[in-house]
Amino acid sequence: MGRLIVIEGLDGAGKRTLADGLEKAWGDRRLTRLAFPRYGASHAADLVRDALYDRVGDLSRSVYGMAALYALDRAGARAELLAALHDSDVVLLDRYVASNAAYGAARLHQDADGEFVRWVHDLEVGRHRLPRPHAHVLLRVPRELAADRALRRAEEDADRMRDTFESDDALQARTSAVYDGLAGDGWLAPWHVLDGSAEVDHEALAARLLA
Repeated sequence: MGRLIVIEGLDGAGKRTLADGLEKAWGDRRLTRLAFPRYGASHAADLVRDALYDRVGDLSRSVYGMAALYALDRAGARAELLAALHDSDVVLLDRYVASNAAYGAARLHQDADGEFVRWVHDLEVGRHRLPRPHAHVLLRVPRELAADRALRRAEEDADRMRDTFESDDALQARTSAVYDGLAGDGWLAPWHVLDGSAEVDHEALAARLLA
């Protein structure tokens, strides 16, 4: 079985850039990359996207409703994940269960020890039986830098316009705090916390994640 590695962080933290660097560092290892939500490949994910741009009435205001859609998107990918873990040395994910826990808890003004995080664990790992990660990588960046990156990304790519969560600076700040709590607790798996505003040694990180 391969190793399931998850990159987490705020919108604009640089998750895709880090994934590209790790892929290059792992060289000829068999690698599968997936990103959640799976827009264009999952009905649940597409509903998430519509809700984030206020196209589905008041759905986006329901914290548990949105979290259930995120969870259903991943549940629909369970067989694909298990097959990838069987066939690959590394399965690298851009967002996973911790994103659901962090953003939902932040929306409810809860911390990493709160009821919502426990509910997400019970739903996604318990009921949906999603595989646990072997490791998380948390890209920590100042909220202002993440927001600036997300804004510039939206200006350069019309398909990546900021949604209602990305545009909420206070939510992003609270989400960062919940991520810190999850990392401190070692939630679901060990966490490797990186300064997303500094240069990353991809070779060293790639080796550490597979050690």
